[in-house]
Amino acid sequence: MRRFENLTGLAQASFDELREVEGVGASKASAIRAAFLLGQRLAREAYPEAPLLDSPERVADLLREEFRNEPVEHMRVLLVTTRRRLISVHSLSQGTLDTLLVHPREVFHPAIVKRASAIILAHNHPSGDPAPSEADVRVTRELLKAGQILKIEVLDHIILGQRSLERPRDYASMRELGYLYH
Repeated sequence: MRRFENLTGLAQASFDELREVEGVGASKASAIRAAFLLGQRLAREAYPEAPLLDSPERVADLLREEFRNEPVEHMRVLLVTTRRRLISVHSLSQGTLDTLLVHPREVFHPAIVKRASAIILAHNHPSGDPAPSEADVRVTRELLKAGQILKIEVLDHIILGQRSLERPRDYASMRELGYLYH
């Protein structure tokens, strides 16, 4: 803990970084990594029925732990029913510290296969600032247009970051910010 400062730092540590700590060999490093992965899975299993995703806060609550330890951007698409119940979550892409590449084909494929009526996009900003970038806005508007053609509604695009003294919320909703207009 002294080396990585807090649990988030420890969770973000790579296998090799863990092994550099005195007394931590390959098996302990594997156990530490496995413990954090099990914690993420346990958090997802806490839902007795499919979660209701009718607000940005509920989406953020669902994905917060999954995104917390990611050192680079990751994008997910959440498939939902007409009543906004989660069908499934699909990982779309892994980017760099501040860039993601997504294509409408990959975004809407799972929604078509699973017959979802709508999707919610979500990705993280490792910088901690959940404010959408120009690229986030552009990609979201392109996906909104593709969804209109396919008759699959894009309900929101949630960007998760980290809370700070200046930012009491660790997420931003592009719908609430007015970027998802028709």
